[in-house]
Amino acid sequence: MKFGKEFMAQMVPEWQAAYMDYNFLKMQLKEIQRFHARGRPAAHLVKQKSTLYRAFSGLIPRQKSQRQPTSLSSPDEESQVIVVNSVAQDGSPGYETRFLMSEEEGGEYELVFFRRLDDEFNKVNKFYRSKVDEVLKEADVLTKQMNALIAFRIKVENPNGWEDRSNDINRLSSDVAASWATLSASAPSGARAASRRVFKDFLLDVEPTCGRQPDGSSNGEDDNAIHQTVEEKKPNNFRATRPEPLQVLDRLKINNTLETPRSTIKGFLNVPNRTEPNFNKESLKKVEERLKRALVVFYNKLRLLKSYSFLNTLAFSKIMKKYDKITSRDASKAYLKMVDNSYLGSSDEVSRLMERVEHTFIKHFSNGNRSKGMGILRPKAKREQHRVTFFMGFFGGCTVALVLALILIARARNLLDKPGATQYMETMFPLYSLFGFVVLHMLMYAANIYFWRRYRVNYAFIFGFKQGTELGYREVLLLSFCLATLALASVVSNLDMEMDPKTKDYKALTELIPLALVVLVLIIFIYPFNIIYRSSRFFFLTCLFHCICAPLYKVTLPDFFLADQLTSQLQSFRSLEFYVCYYGWGDYKLRQNTCSTSDVFRAFSFFVVAIPYWCRLFQCLRRLFEEKDAMQGYNALKYFSALVAISVRTAYSLDRGKINWNMMAWIFSIIAAIYGTYWDLVFDWGLLQRQSKNRWLRDKLLLPYKSVYFGAMALNVLLRFAWLQTVLNFQVSFLHKEAMITIFASLEIIRRGIWNFFRLENEHLNNVGAYRAFKSVPLPFNYDEDEDKDD
Repeated sequence: MKFGKEFMAQMVPEWQAAYMDYNFLKMQLKEIQRFHARGRPAAHLVKQKSTLYRAFSGLIPRQKSQRQPTSLSSPDEESQVIVVNSVAQDGSPGYETRFLMSEEEGGEYELVFFRRLDDEFNKVNKFYRSKVDEVLKEADVLTKQMNALIAFRIKVENPNGWEDRSNDINRLSSDVAASWATLSASAPSGARAASRRVFKDFLLDVEPTCGRQPDGSSNGEDDNAIHQTVEEKKPNNFRATRPEPLQVLDRLKINNTLETPRSTIKGFLNVPNRTEPNFNKESLKKVEERLKRALVVFYNKLRLLKSYSFLNTLAFSKIMKKYDKITSRDASKAYLKMVDNSYLGSSDEVSRLMERVEHTFIKHFSNGNRSKGMGILRPKAKREQHRVTFFMGFFGGCTVALVLALILIARARNLLDKPGATQYMETMFPLYSLFGFVVLHMLMYAANIYFWRRYRVNYAFIFGFKQGTELGYREVLLLSFCLATLALASVVSNLDMEMDPKTKDYKALTELIPLALVVLVLIIFIYPFNIIYRSSRFFFLTCLFHCICAPLYKVTLPDFFLADQLTSQLQSFRSLEFYVCYYGWGDYKLRQNTCSTSDVFRAFSFFVVAIPYWCRLFQCLRRLFEEKDAMQGYNALKYFSALVAISVRTAYSLDRGKINWNMMAWIFSIIAAIYGTYWDLVFDWGLLQRQSKNRWLRDKLLLPYKSVYFGAMALNVLLRFAWLQTVLNFQVSFLHKEAMITIFASLEIIRRGIWNFFRLENEHLNNVGAYRAFKSVPLPFNYDEDEDKDD
């Protein structure tokens, strides 16, 4: 793989704009190469001629002073190509390259190249410095959290005997200080330096740091200074580095970040939450889990920062070597020396922080087991399993074979012309269509994942999947084909159009197959053991529960994204309602449909189709209450208009004799469709921006073809008005009514699949614009800062 492609593949997607623009600099080098190809003299002649016009350096070579700073350029002054100087740019340090051969023919191309190169390096260096400053501040916060955790653990595991142990530690530190002072008077300098390191590590409770000088020097500190520090400032330093547990607990409060219905109701009623810690093992376990997660996220951030530094340093090395090769110059050595001496190349804060986090995590969260701790901090990359691909192809082939078998059986036995065909379409077809809707939605989701990965949309981060548990498109296709195979096999086994003439009944076993399949799917969903992607199943069930209890839980993107999917599955909700009626009232024995004439069934039809919209409406109201964002109010109004429209259309479909229902269905449906279409294009997809550089789209686009966006907008508008079939009662002579309903319901699922891709693309671009590569992790403890300052 070429470096440019590998460089793109290794990037953090949300930081892509902060990386060196390798392709742009390659284009600049191609301009230089084209100029050379247009008949420039041989490189060695140019180099020889250009030296004739340089200032004479003298016959006597000048000796460099030892105090003179090391030059970033080549030691041979006459062969210098560039000189790199440090400058201040907007209050931050930067670098500027002066090209010394701009007077040559074509030198302006190389001058432009170095200007662009400096811009890219200063951008990368500034971004890296800012991110390192952020992680250093975050490290201070996590240090306080760890001190609080240790104090909390002492209080829980040994609440009575810690005072004596604390006094012993203070007495031990005094004895060590006195012993060190006595030993330093007679020990050689090397031994004194070693003892200083041991004593300092004892006080700070840290591992010996790397990079110390072998001769034992300690940044100019002599023995007297160290002794004075120990004797005079030891209590303050000891208190700062190892605070007394009771003092920490006095100003400690628990952050109640767990959202429950109870906490939501208390917050709505302004009931104060309990912030005093409960010192028991259950609370300690919860605190450890939250802080453990915070350290894992922090460590991943450090890993990405280290990768960012390495990749960009390597990219500058590659681009300078390409420059040397094209121009036959020797400029890379001077420039890469500057890169190595810059903050990007010389800073080791990230590496030292990583070592410290590893030590802390292994010590406090994995019982000293390094392999276990590192397995959590650095989980193995998920591998594509060949068996997944094999079974995906196997069940995909089974699906295609069963579809062909179903078509051939229907034509060979002339099933559609039999008297029981109409009865079959009104009873069995709605039962099996449920699986068709689910399979189609899964296929669309698999296509979404494929294109999200192809265009580097970080969907796993956006949805908040646990690292290594997100499903790829192969896994989703495998599940969809498995379900399709089971459903189609059930259909093929239950194609009886007429009842048994002797018993005047249908076979109970085959009539119960759809219900058994639904029960099987539900059992697999709630199965507690770690098979069939348990993490993904539980994640889905959690989001589904949050949708059902929408106003009682804090709304996150996976929750409202799932609720939006459910609004496109209204026909599935009607099918589930029909399952309850058909099997609950015993209609399956005679394959008859008495549900449509039942007042209870008709009344519940309004409630069932309204469930997804009520969930989404309550989510918007919850966000409006919490975030005070007026846009959430307008979004809630959109779902309310859709709720009214779907209810009126349901009423019209149940009672078509009244003209008033028809007019109201037209009015509310048009309002809801226009409102929803405008919201999709402008707010969910971020398109229709008149002032954008991509007219009527947006500034940043992931897809290379603008026509795809315009086609998707047109298709979204067209499919948004698929409800016209309900109002106009559009029918085709060779299709049953249930078949028409299924087709238009499938079109809505397809529209939702298209919506999914562009919705997440817009969310990803918002993250990229804000360089948001990590989500904030709630910390368990909260300090009283005023008391900290007083202390």
